[in-house]
Amino acid sequence: MKVIPEGAVGMIDPSELLRPEPDFAEKPISKFRDYSIDETDPLKERVRRTYRLMHKNQTVDFVKKRREHWLKFNHFKATIREALEKLNDLVDESDPDLDLPNIIHAFQAAERAREEFPELDWLHLTALIHDLGKVMAFYDEPQWAVVGDTFVVGCQWADSIVYRDESFEGNPDGDDTRYNTEYGMYKPNCGLKNVMLSWGHDEYMYHVLKHNKSTLPGHALNIIRFHSFYPWHTGGDYEHLCSAEDVENKKWVLTFNRYDLYTKCETIPDIEALWPYYQTLIDKYCPGVLEW
Repeated sequence: MKVIPEGAVGMIDPSELLRPEPDFAEKPISKFRDYSIDETDPLKERVRRTYRLMHKNQTVDFVKKRREHWLKFNHFKATIREALEKLNDLVDESDPDLDLPNIIHAFQAAERAREEFPELDWLHLTALIHDLGKVMAFYDEPQWAVVGDTFVVGCQWADSIVYRDESFEGNPDGDDTRYNTEYGMYKPNCGLKNVMLSWGHDEYMYHVLKHNKSTLPGHALNIIRFHSFYPWHTGGDYEHLCSAEDVENKKWVLTFNRYDLYTKCETIPDIEALWPYYQTLIDKYCPGVLEW
């Protein structure tokens, strides 16, 4: 078990973060994030269909409109727990690894973070709420604009994006000279905080926490904002847009990725027994009723 003092980002060895320990996952590592095409497999076809809709429709104009719509924070009011309990009724249509309600994955990830870094309570809560932006799906947002890996809009689509070769067909940004070059509408090393990602639960939850003045540390907010940005933190793309700050952020995102990805299994945690501990963290970092 490793313990990292709060704030000691530099103590993380990036070489350890690219893969979990051999016994970390409950199934072979190669079996996670399997995006191979099998038209006879309903789960794989559901995933591929979700990404196809995402990649065809997520344009610069679309993302601007969704930001304008959602970042007014006038859709509903709820505590963190109330929002989490909504995830009892959500199965992520982009996920090839888990076909269970999303709240189960939330507690699986949180308990793994708690086991490995017991002193970092903010990391436990971050793991618990990292997918909470998916509540948008209950307010008329299609899942292709809520779930799945994110990517940068406004510049050339990265090679490591899943289904990259076929799924962007029909997206008008691919024919727009403002957006279809390596840098597109951005400057070299402008920093990821200054680029526009495809719209989804990461960006939404990041802004929900900022708007409601959560006291979670900056590391936590960046984990939530970038945890689905696989083409960057795992695919190695978009480095030409990154700043020195992003190098540090990636260390925490890769640490968290082990809890997000490699805890997905059919073992269901005792959620009711765990609530009292996590409620203390909610009260500490995100208390009361939030505007969503």
